[in-house]
Amino acid sequence: MKLTFVVPCYNEEKNIKLFYEDVLKNFKDSKYEIELIFINDGSKDGTLDELKKLTNKKDFKIMVINFSRNFGKEAGIYAGLEYSTGDFIVLIDADMQQPPSLVLNMLQAIEKDSDIDIVAYYQEKRIEGKILTFFKSKFYKLMNKITDVPFVNGASDFRLFKKSVKDTILKMSEHDRFSKGIFAYIGFNTHYIPYTPSKRANGKTSWSFKKLFIYALSGILSFSKTPIRIISKLGILNIFISIIWMLVLLILNLFDSIWFICSFILFVSGINFFLEGILGEYIYRSYKENRARPIYIAKEVITNEKDS
Repeated sequence: MKLTFVVPCYNEEKNIKLFYEDVLKNFKDSKYEIELIFINDGSKDGTLDELKKLTNKKDFKIMVINFSRNFGKEAGIYAGLEYSTGDFIVLIDADMQQPPSLVLNMLQAIEKDSDIDIVAYYQEKRIEGKILTFFKSKFYKLMNKITDVPFVNGASDFRLFKKSVKDTILKMSEHDRFSKGIFAYIGFNTHYIPYTPSKRANGKTSWSFKKLFIYALSGILSFSKTPIRIISKLGILNIFISIIWMLVLLILNLFDSIWFICSFILFVSGINFFLEGILGEYIYRSYKENRARPIYIAKEVITNEKDS
């Protein structure tokens, strides 16, 4: 049996060695054949140099996918899955907030119950500031209201799953990816384990509030039609209000007043909003089906296996 670690990296120069040593400590004598796939996502520091040093080691199979530029963590995950060959695959960050030793608990859970397809960690109690925690909590509540798939509050991308799950995810090749939504959408049996992330070993997170907001917006646009349907709903509301107002003016014998003209304009604009909403539905559906840009571009793939 083979276990693949998919590790997206962005400016993790000081954490690469620590991450590898933790994997070595916990999986050196594992019954699993270990495969480590690191994705250098356009790092600006010495991350690539540190990753190249690892390819001189022979403890595990090691592969480094070096992107031509920064494509984002989601693209890194997708690339890692494409190259992975494990029976089980685990998504994990290199910053040591998710110690590799926790993967042992995931393996224990998925081995214990054959019906489990995915094991995911979630933050039972968040360690971020109160403001960020508040917004994240509201985001999950919003997603559960406006989408057809369930989102677990605090669930992270730190999860282990079977090869069949990986194969299903790779079929979903849209460019604007939102992994939490994708895992929720595919509907495999998922077992959740609570945990508290450790502090970053070194460096600062690249996830600013602005980036988190854009990422959250991407998730909403990818898994909900609600934003585009707001236009149609506004149109229906406009039509309803204008009809009621025109009836009131007729009853008051104000048919030729300026207010009646305004009501008529409101009625026409309501129809316009409604039709724009319907047109938007067609554009949205076409947009979903026709995005064809590559998710990532690999400048080079480096491995410690001579025959690869």
